[in-house]
Amino acid sequence: MTPIAPLITHFLREHLANEKGASANTCDAYAYTFRLFFEFASKRIATRPSQIHLEQIDTRLVVAFLDHIQAGRGNSAATRNARLAAIKSFMRYIEYRVPSALAQVRQIHAIPSKRYETRLIKHLHMDEIQAILDAPDLSSRLGVRDRAMLHVCFAGALRVSELVGLPLANVALQPVVSISVLGKGRKERCLPLWKETARDLRAWMAIRGRTAVPELFVSATGRAMTRAGFEYVLDKHVVIAATACPTLKDRNVSPHQLRHSCAVHLLQATRDVRKVSLWLGHADVRTTEVYLRMDPSEKLEAIEAALPPALRRGRFRAPDAFIASLMESHASIP
Repeated sequence: MTPIAPLITHFLREHLANEKGASANTCDAYAYTFRLFFEFASKRIATRPSQIHLEQIDTRLVVAFLDHIQAGRGNSAATRNARLAAIKSFMRYIEYRVPSALAQVRQIHAIPSKRYETRLIKHLHMDEIQAILDAPDLSSRLGVRDRAMLHVCFAGALRVSELVGLPLANVALQPVVSISVLGKGRKERCLPLWKETARDLRAWMAIRGRTAVPELFVSATGRAMTRAGFEYVLDKHVVIAATACPTLKDRNVSPHQLRHSCAVHLLQATRDVRKVSLWLGHADVRTTEVYLRMDPSEKLEAIEAALPPALRRGRFRAPDAFIASLMESHASIP
C-alpha cells in the first residue's frame, strides 16, 4: 500500500509551483480541491485523511466526490469540472512516480467532464458603473481608496486576485499612467489607464502613506487588501449607488461583473475581439468570444449587411369549395 500524504504534499509544494510554474492562485485552488476531496474520502473510507492510501483512490470514490460537491454543496458543473481537472493533474503526476498505479490512473482519466449550458454573462451598463464609482465619499481617506480601487478594477478589467495583489511598484506614472498586471499562467500585461482612472489612482497614492506591505491597496489597518475585503467594499457601494440608479436595487454585483462590463464596453468601442482578448489577458481569443454572443449590436450589423431573400407573395386558396365558404362566413362575423 502506498501512503498518499507524501505524494500529495510534494505535488502541491514542489511539483505545481516549481516544476510546472503554476501561479499561487492555482496552487491554492488545487489545495482547496484536495482538502475537500480528502475530507470526503476519510468519511467514505472511515479512516483519517493522513492514513489514506493511493490504492483507495479509485474511480467510484472520485465520481462519488464529484456528485457530492454538486448535490451536497450546490456547486455548478463548471466547478465540478475544475475539481476533476485538479484530480486528473495529480494522477498525471502519479503516473510517472508509481508505475504500479497505471491502470488506476487510466480509469480516473477516463472520467468525462460534465457538459452544461453556457449562459450569457452578466454585466453592468455604463450608467450603473457610473453610479457605483460615484458612491464613495471622497472627503474621507477610505472613500478615496474605494473610488480608486473600484475604478482600477473596472478600467483594467482586473480579476480580484490581480487587483488585491497589484504591487505599488507596478504602477508607472510616466510617460502615461499604466499598471503591470501578473495574470493567470504568470502572464504579465501592461495596461494604460484612462485619465479619469489615473486621477483617482494618483489621489489614493498621495494619501496612501508608508505601509509594511507592497500592495497598492491596503485595508484601514494598513494590511494588504483581501478578496473578501474588496467584495465587502463593492457590496457597500452598490447599496449606496442603488439610491441613484434603481436598476441596482437588490442586485448581487460580483467583482467579476466589473471585468465583464469593461470587456463589453471595450468590444462595443473597438469592434475588435482580439484587442479585448489582449486587454483581458486571455491566452486564447476563443475565450473572449463569449462577449460576442451577448452583444446584440454585432448581430444587428450582420442583419443590416445581408440582403433578405426576395420571397414571392401569394394568397392562400382553400383546397375545397365548402372550406372556402366557411372561411368567408368566418371573416364576415363581427
